[in-house]
Amino acid sequence: MKRSEEREQAFILVFEKSFKEDSMREIIEQSRENYDKELSEFAVSVSKDIIVNLPILDELIEKNSRGWKKDRLPKVTLAILRLALYEMIYLEDIPISVSINEAVELAKKFATENDASFINGILGSIAKRIEGGD
Repeated sequence: MKRSEEREQAFILVFEKSFKEDSMREIIEQSRENYDKELSEFAVSVSKDIIVNLPILDELIEKNSRGWKKDRLPKVTLAILRLALYEMIYLEDIPISVSINEAVELAKKFATENDASFINGILGSIAKRIEGGD
């Protein structure tokens, strides 16, 4: 399975969590029962870690979403941002530019062109700080 497919699985799991009170473990088990493909270990691991690190990720989203509160963002956009930020901060083997590009592609597939631009802007701003050591 390609990394982009694994990333899409992780996105779907994180997106589902935004609608459910179930634990991520329960969501993963439900997805395993209902999904036509095997869930990758990458998707499972990343989705669990995103939920654990939600306060840090959401704080970054809030700080960099000029004029937008996290709660006003579409759930699709929020899930994509959480996934990309997690990769940018915690997965050193994935170049930041790849995480941003993949997030934009997810937005084009699951959201709108405006969401893709918004996501690109926020992630680009954060990437400058990460790469600059701020």
